[in-house]
Amino acid sequence: MLELGIKAPDFELPDQNGEVHKLSDYLGKKIILYFYPKDNTPGCTKQACGFSERYPQFTEKGAVILGVSKDSVASHKRFEEKYGLAFTLLADPERKVIEAYDVWKEKKNYGKVSMGVVRTTYLIDEQGIIIKANDKVKAADDPENMLKELA
Repeated sequence: MLELGIKAPDFELPDQNGEVHKLSDYLGKKIILYFYPKDNTPGCTKQACGFSERYPQFTEKGAVILGVSKDSVASHKRFEEKYGLAFTLLADPERKVIEAYDVWKEKKNYGKVSMGVVRTTYLIDEQGIIIKANDKVKAADDPENMLKELA
């Protein structure tokens, strides 16, 4: 996980529609940048739907939500359409951004060790500085917790 107080690494990634987004495009807004393991899995779906349901409250507070996983643009599009997601999903199949944000880690699941994305949420301020980071994210609680951070 990256340290608080540092400039968030800039990046360019395609969204669910194939449009390229740069982190620097969002200077002047607060950014909730969250990394999740996989589209259409129970925890990731709960987290995404939670952000989507609260999306108007986030925009009211001047915040942008960006979800990142290593799924493809096409997978993100299906995920967005299936659940009517209201925010941007970014595809990082080469894991460039996932690794830059230090969320590609060894994970243990039922005693089996593998590499994967550790569910992590960053809050980045209007100047591009990381002001909050959480790598102990509970998928269902994350959207509400992040909304409180913006108060």
